[in-house]
Amino acid sequence: MIMMMMMTMIMMMVMMMMMMMMMMMMMMMMMMMMMMMMMMMMMMLDDDDRV
Repeated sequence: MIMMMMMTMIMMMVMMMMMMMMMMMMMMMMMMMMMMMMMMMMMMLDDDDRV
């Protein structure tokens, strides 16, 4: 019984860690996308200014 409890606890911890990693990856991807969008907007603005 105690062994089962320990196993479940470890499994839960691993699952939580995986979820946290996934969330961090998603956040990083979102930040990268936002940065790319901002860069594109800046480039477009620059182009407009030139003309």
